[in-house]
Amino acid sequence: MRIAVVIPAYNEAAALPKVLGDLPRDLVWRVIVSDNGSSDGTPDVARAHGAEVVREARRGYGWACWAGVSAILHECDVIAMLDAGGKEDATELPMVLQPILDDRADFVLGSRVRYAAPGALTHPQRFGNWLTTQIMARLYGLRDGARVTDLAPFRAIRSPLLHKLDMQERTFGWPTEMIVKAARAGARIAEVDVHYRPRYAGKSKVSGTLKGSVKAGVVILRTAFKYARWEPNSPTPRIRCAPSPVRTGEGSSY
Repeated sequence: MRIAVVIPAYNEAAALPKVLGDLPRDLVWRVIVSDNGSSDGTPDVARAHGAEVVREARRGYGWACWAGVSAILHECDVIAMLDAGGKEDATELPMVLQPILDDRADFVLGSRVRYAAPGALTHPQRFGNWLTTQIMARLYGLRDGARVTDLAPFRAIRSPLLHKLDMQERTFGWPTEMIVKAARAGARIAEVDVHYRPRYAGKSKVSGTLKGSVKAGVVILRTAFKYARWEPNSPTPRIRCAPSPVRTGEGSSY
């Protein structure tokens, strides 16, 4: 099974070496760092630590995720995603992947709720997670009685399922859209508890400010309702663009 890891990154040169170094490379086929317009040398750091780089100049978490996923989606069996700031423990990737490897799930979320270190999840994050997951549980339900307690940036999903979901959100709504559509598609969703710690280096681009937290929260809640009538293969507005993958050791495409 070919497993790829996609890591969206914006100015994460200080934290990225640990994240990439902690990935179990014997399990991972390819690692894609999706750079979202960094000015601190993040792409060079990524290549120096064995990752491939995709550049996406349009700022937004969803844009970075979309660019990285698009570069690898049709070449692998499973895509795992985690953030570049080191708050998730990349050594726990095998645990996140295990339900898929055992054919017990199509989509796995690494829940931060149980093992979050003090201060790692802000109060707005905890409340937003609780509110959004409660809304999704009531609106959509989950197959086989599964529960979702976290929007979980640390996740893994089968590539054919991700292709079917036809992802459209390009900002903070990306993780929520994926969960909602997977539930609507009848996918087997599992959740495992992962550790979550204070950021290894750098500053959060979202939860580090009240304004960022509020803005993200509004988008996330809106997304939870937006796809209530979505069905697999239903027409959705297209956002057309083509990311340019930059392989390890090559120059930037812009």
